[in-house]
Amino acid sequence: LAPFAALTNRAHDAVEDRYAKFLPYAMTHPTQILGVALLAFVASLMLVPGLGVDLVPQLAQGQYEATLKLPPGTPLARTDTIVREMQRRHMDDPEIATIYGVSGAGTRLDANPTESGENIGRLVIGLASGADSAAEARSMAKLRKSAEDLGVRDANFARPALLNYSTPLEIEIAAYDIDRLKAAGRAVVTALETSDRYTDVKSTVEQGQPEIQIRFDQERAAALGLSTRQIADQVVRKVRGEVATRYSFRERKIDVLVRALEADRGSVEDIRNLIVNPQSDKPVTLSAVADIVATEGPGEIRRSDQERVAIVSANLAYGDLGTAADEARRLMAEAQLPAGVDVRVSGQSEELQASVNSLLFALCLAVFLVYLVMASQFESLLHPFVILFSIPLAVVGAVVGLKLFGMPLSVIAGIGIIMLAGIVVNNAIVLIDRVNQLRGEGVSKFDALVEGGRSRLRAITMTTVTTLVGFLPMAFGIGDGAEIRQPMAITVIAGLTVSTVLTLIVIPVVYTLMDRRPDSDYVEAARRAELAAAASE
Repeated sequence: LAPFAALTNRAHDAVEDRYAKFLPYAMTHPTQILGVALLAFVASLMLVPGLGVDLVPQLAQGQYEATLKLPPGTPLARTDTIVREMQRRHMDDPEIATIYGVSGAGTRLDANPTESGENIGRLVIGLASGADSAAEARSMAKLRKSAEDLGVRDANFARPALLNYSTPLEIEIAAYDIDRLKAAGRAVVTALETSDRYTDVKSTVEQGQPEIQIRFDQERAAALGLSTRQIADQVVRKVRGEVATRYSFRERKIDVLVRALEADRGSVEDIRNLIVNPQSDKPVTLSAVADIVATEGPGEIRRSDQERVAIVSANLAYGDLGTAADEARRLMAEAQLPAGVDVRVSGQSEELQASVNSLLFALCLAVFLVYLVMASQFESLLHPFVILFSIPLAVVGAVVGLKLFGMPLSVIAGIGIIMLAGIVVNNAIVLIDRVNQLRGEGVSKFDALVEGGRSRLRAITMTTVTTLVGFLPMAFGIGDGAEIRQPMAITVIAGLTVSTVLTLIVIPVVYTLMDRRPDSDYVEAARRAELAAAASE
């Protein structure tokens, strides 16, 4: 390692000589130095809106789910045919390792009735080993195209929920009248579909399920000596059936269901002709005591704060969450919505705002605690304040780093900025502490700053480089879950690099302007410290 060490020493000596020559110029021209630093900080703040804001980076997990929703009333056989055809078309795709299909999901009595029934098909797609976000997006696009070719107009894709977050974009529509709610839901869906930013747009106010409604005429039933309860029980027994007994077979109990023949209950007309008083001498049909109507029932009725609401949700094809939410608000303002309808953007955008507020509070608290610790150690309120100037300089590097790598501001990047609040002050602490030591030895403030910067350059460089090297594996984005770790590493590396360079120049300038104490005070303080140490021994 001797040649490498010699090369490193020569490079360091050259940088140290240049730094020792430039530092006096910087301290004698504070307006220029601080002006450049302020300009860099303002420029970085102007870059922030262009970064975009996101909650958590999308994570490629090597698996996702596709939900195919066919028109209500579609028989299970048709759903199964489409699911099998989707599997057949993509089973040889090199980017897909496995593809499992389920035809039909749940029953109409599930908690979420719009996502269950014979018309629902689901595919679970496992990607090949090493597949990244781009491969995942390509395979989703292929399956979406196949679904369109097969006539499926409602195909939604979702990743496994590692983090308990809502859909990226959710628009909550509130109205008392269901018809207005449906009209507003369709208008919002149409507005979102005009932008290619949104995919998998769906609404909870969708096409309902076909059903047969029986509307009893209680006066007519009472005249015939029947009650609505008796009539309803007879209809349920003949249409749905009831368990008459159980058949024992090889230690198993098998229900024996008794109901009317399919030919007697297969159509609306058959339902009308059902006998509702089989024990009576004069048979009465259902149509004699009720109106039977074939209609369509609501798929789902949601309530929030005692109001009927509809939720329109969408995934993002590209871009960040903050920009997508702003564009959705603009589209809602331009959409022709019925009167009496309230619309607001919710979902992850609400969680994003709460997270941003929490991160800002955590950052302020971190800066305050760092200041308290330094004030107790330096026994001064001024020097820690000077050191804190290195934090805005770190923000400059963090913003520039995210911009260069095309990453939005996210909760993960925010955590990296909070980490910087504790990391970047280390270099300034090392520098200011050495300057105070030299002034205690009787060196003038100007010479102490120059000598302190020159003598502490190697230590500052070493601590910075070791920290940067430690974060490099995360910054490379290698391995599973790299999308989560990479923004934090980029933020720390860029912020620490820029902060170190500017700290070596800006902090001495700020120290020169703010520290007005005479050199004799430092000499006296050092003498008292020596006497106190000797007395304690």
